[in-house]
Amino acid sequence: MKTKHRTTDVPESEQPETDAKPTEAEDTDEKPGKETDSEEAEKAAPNRQRTVALALAVVAAVCAAWFGWSWYGAAHDETLHYSTARDEVLRTGEQAVQNLNTLDYRSLNEGLKLWQDSSTSELYQEIVQGRPQFEQAVRKAQTITSAKVLDAAVTELDQHAGKASVIVALQITVTPPKGEPAIKKTRLVGQLTRTATGWKLSALSQAPVGANG
Repeated sequence: MKTKHRTTDVPESEQPETDAKPTEAEDTDEKPGKETDSEEAEKAAPNRQRTVALALAVVAAVCAAWFGWSWYGAAHDETLHYSTARDEVLRTGEQAVQNLNTLDYRSLNEGLKLWQDSSTSELYQEIVQGRPQFEQAVRKAQTITSAKVLDAAVTELDQHAGKASVIVALQITVTPPKGEPAIKKTRLVGQLTRTATGWKLSALSQAPVGANG
């Protein structure tokens, strides 16, 4: 009598798992070749530092250029201002010295007014105080005096104090009513003072021997 063997059914829950899926703990393991956040941050840090350093260098260069240009501009403006003032002093000094050595007996009032307009301080006072006697002497002599500037130079200029000096080489021609004109060359030193209406002569004298101009 043959015995039949029955296969016992094993519950599905108890059957061994052949294709098991990784657990959550296993799934969090780092995959080969993938960088972590910390590694990426470490690599990015030097790049950020280089970027900041480059930016600071650019800013420093721009600032240096700006301040350098500002300094140059200020120095250039000051030099230009001094040069302009010097030219004005020279032009005014030449004209004032020429004015005070030009006089025509036929137009004394206009000539002496020009003398006064070209002068200030002590020189102005001398012209005003001596005007009556001078007018009388010139009318009696009937002379015509003219001056021509041969050369001139500024020998001193103090813009802050408003003082300057010029030396002027002149050719003076005195024409009498009869006879030949008398011509002479001379050098005069003029002291100028800045007034509300511009530079004017405050003193005028003969240049010492050997003075340059």
